[in-house]
Amino acid sequence: MSEPFLDSAKLLALMKSCGREFHRLCISPASVTPHLPASATKEAGVLRLIPCTAPEQCVLSGLWRNELGSNMTISAVNAEGGFTGSYLTAVTATDKRILVSPLKGSQNRKSQRKQPTFGFTVSWTFSNSVTVFVGQCFMDDNGEEILKTMWLLRQEVRSPSADWKATRVGTNVFTRIK
Repeated sequence: MSEPFLDSAKLLALMKSCGREFHRLCISPASVTPHLPASATKEAGVLRLIPCTAPEQCVLSGLWRNELGSNMTISAVNAEGGFTGSYLTAVTATDKRILVSPLKGSQNRKSQRKQPTFGFTVSWTFSNSVTVFVGQCFMDDNGEEILKTMWLLRQEVRSPSADWKATRVGTNVFTRIK
């Protein structure tokens, strides 16, 4: 015999007790889920409310903002994994006016993983420097997409003796702009 429907408070408690695998619920035909325990499944005619076990795909394309307020737009990723876009930094070490700068990159498409790795280069239009970013697109515990990145910025210097100060390294976390 099936259990009665859960009210919203009981449903939230069930979801929290099941962990991150249950951060979303799906409706599925009962015939697709014949062996789920009653505590995780509620029959509603021929439909059951079940936890979605497969996390969504993290999609690189779109609008992103990092913790410093920099904004980036990434185009659709093509079949070879390539993409282009633009980057508007919120921070700079130069006194020049900040301008939108182009970016070009690649996403690893070989594995077709749900949380892909990627890299891109930003050629700054307002300074004699370039930055390369590498990172991974993740689905966090709340089902939100984030980009965790590490970067190297190389600025032009006048001589080999100034090379020691030409490269900076850092990290950024980007969240999708909705």
